Amino acid sequence: MRRNALILFLLLTSSRVSFAQKRVYVNEYLNIGLGARGLAMGGAVAASTSDVTAGFWNPAGLQLIKNDWQVGLMHAEYFAGNSKYDYAGVAIPLKGRNRTIGISGLRFATDDIAYTIDYVQPDGSFDESKLKSISAGDYAFLLSYAQDLNIKAHPGIKTRIGANAKIIYRNIGSMANAWGAGLDLGLQSSVGQWRLGLMLKDITTTYTAWSFHLTEREKEVFGQTHNEIPVKSYEVMTPRINLGIARYLTKPGKALQLLLELDGDITTDGQRNTLVSNADFSLDPHAGLEASYKNIIYLRLGVSNFQRVLDDKDSTNQAKYTLWQPSAGAGLHIAGLNIDYAYTSLQTQSNPLFSDIISVRCDIQGKRKKSKEQTTDTHSAVAPAENK
Repeated sequence: MRRNALILFLLLTSSRVSFAQKRVYVNEYLNIGLGARGLAMGGAVAASTSDVTAGFWNPAGLQLIKNDWQVGLMHAEYFAGNSKYDYAGVAIPLKGRNRTIGISGLRFATDDIAYTIDYVQPDGSFDESKLKSISAGDYAFLLSYAQDLNIKAHPGIKTRIGANAKIIYRNIGSMANAWGAGLDLGLQSSVGQWRLGLMLKDITTTYTAWSFHLTEREKEVFGQTHNEIPVKSYEVMTPRINLGIARYLTKPGKALQLLLELDGDITTDGQRNTLVSNADFSLDPHAGLEASYKNIIYLRLGVSNFQRVLDDKDSTNQAKYTLWQPSAGAGLHIAGLNIDYAYTSLQTQSNPLFSDIISVRCDIQGKRKKSKEQTTDTHSAVAPAENK
């Protein structure tokens, strides 16, 4: 059975990377999201993100950071703890606070995968000394930049722009690894209690090139299972568009604040299982709600990943119903320390397999003087001072 598990693992990995063509769902680990706030709100934060995690959601939001430094950390476990998801990021407003830079790194990996290629001996016995383990890991590194746009069309409108240069690295033990690079572009606008966001991912199309380093023994296993021995291949990530619109439902200055955001992801890699799709693009809507009290306590809800699926009760396989992925969370902000929690899943509510996610954010204020527009909290539900 363990040898069969290895063969199955090789089959899955080889089929995933052995064809040089555009496919749907490439590098999906980059679309999970990060930070417990964003995950609790169903990923609907493109318009309202304004802390260090904006380097992922929409780099334009980094410009709203008013501390000298901001550091973010996250740890999550999926699939009963078999897969680990970790993130670390830092954002630094530059002198004058008209520009902000950020660096983010994330890792989604499954460690300690049994490598049993030599575990079973020819006589059927097991050699424990031959039992090894490998890791299959996906990494991404983002270098972000954001600045204000001095558009004077209307004095009440504030606009920001941001960009990411990202490097992708993936590996499957010593058998294969891949490198890729891409660019993202983000915009945000604020007017009154409204927020607008636009995130363009992989605007130049991102190519991930795989190379393989199979041993002679591994090639032999591929041959015995009638699998093609891969040499080189690449994966193509086509542009992805995220549109967001958010509104503070209560007036600025109130102790209790409500923020509602509606987002839509438009993918261009082919037909996906979303509410709206065709052969060229798919639209995946999601929504998030955040309630806060005095910028100290936060409660969040989100819905995402809407799908139309066949009803098992219908013997004709014609009836369908809608599935969706729920999420919820909470946050606590005390003296520059922000602790956020999310309860969410990678799947819809039919088989949710929920995970607990915790992220921490530290606001570090140095000796630089605060700007006149500085607010008390970067992703507070209170409308920023620039719009009061």
